[in-house]
Amino acid sequence: MKKVVALFVLFLSVQLSFGADGPVKLVEPKPLTPGHKVIPIFPEGHPALKALEGADKEEIWTLRDGHVVKVNNIHVPTLELYPAPADKANGMAVILSPGGGNKDLWVGPEGTDVANWLNSLGVTCFVHRYRLKPYGSATDALAETQRAVRVIRANAKEWNVDPHKIGHMGFSAGGEQTARLALTYDAGKADAADPVERVSSRPDWLCLVYPGWATGTLDLSQVPKDVPPTFLVCAGTGDASHATKTVEFYNALFEVGRAQKPRPLNIEMHIYGTGAHGGSIGPRKGIPFGTWPQRFVDWAVDLKLMPAATGAAGE
Repeated sequence: MKKVVALFVLFLSVQLSFGADGPVKLVEPKPLTPGHKVIPIFPEGHPALKALEGADKEEIWTLRDGHVVKVNNIHVPTLELYPAPADKANGMAVILSPGGGNKDLWVGPEGTDVANWLNSLGVTCFVHRYRLKPYGSATDALAETQRAVRVIRANAKEWNVDPHKIGHMGFSAGGEQTARLALTYDAGKADAADPVERVSSRPDWLCLVYPGWATGTLDLSQVPKDVPPTFLVCAGTGDASHATKTVEFYNALFEVGRAQKPRPLNIEMHIYGTGAHGGSIGPRKGIPFGTWPQRFVDWAVDLKLMPAATGAAGE
C-alpha cells in the first residue's frame, strides 16, 4: 500500500504530456488552502493527461477576501485533502465536485467551504479540481472522477477513511460528475498493472445538489442494479432546468432502487418551493431551501454513515 501512496502523493514540480510539438510541461497545481495536500489523480506521463492550450501556464485563480473562490485553466486534475479532525473523524469521506458550467470551477463556496463544514462533522473531504472546457465532461472529467474514487479507496488506511463510506457530492455541473459516476462505475480490473486500477470505482453514497448537464447527454435507461444510496436537492420552479434534471434522475434510480434486495434503495429527494440556482450550503436568508444541509445530515445518520447528534451548516 505504501507504494500506491507514493505513486500519487509524491508529485513532481512538473508533469510531462505530449502536444503537437512534442513534450509539454504541465504546471503543478498549488493548494487552494496553504498547507493542504494536493494529490494528482493521474501519475506523471499517464495517457489521460493532455497538453491543450494553456497547459504550460499556471491555473487562474479568482480570490475574494484572501480566499480562492474560482479556478480556471485546469490541466492537471487533482484532489485536495481536507482531513477530518482526529477527535471527530468517523471514517466517512467525500469527493466534492464544484460547479461552474464546465467553464469555471467555484472551488470556494462549493468546495473548501463545504469541506470545512463537513470536517466539523467528522467527514474527510477531497476537493476535486476537474478539467473544464475544451476538455469533455463526459470523457476527460469523468475519467478523473472514476479514478478519484479508486485513489481514495486504495489509500483509505493512509488517509484514515473507511473504504466503504466513500461518497461523491456534486454541485451544479459538478453534479453531472456525480450522475455520470453513478451510471458508469465498475469493480476494477484484477489484472491491471496499475494497482489503483484494480480497485472499485463504485461510490458508497451520492449527493447531487442542484445538478445540471446538457439535455440529452445522459442515458438514464441503464442504471446499475447496485446503484448506491442517493440524496438529491434543488429549488423547484425557481430553478426549473436543474429541478427537472433532479427529478428525472430520481425517477430513473427509483425504478431500479425499489427492486433492490434485501431492502429497497435509500433514495431521498428535496425539491423546495422557493429559491434559485446556486447558494451551496448558505442559509439563503432563512428560506426552507437553506436547511437542506441538515436534511442531508439526517439522511447520512439514517444510513449510519455518520453518528447521530451532528449539526447542519453554520450550527
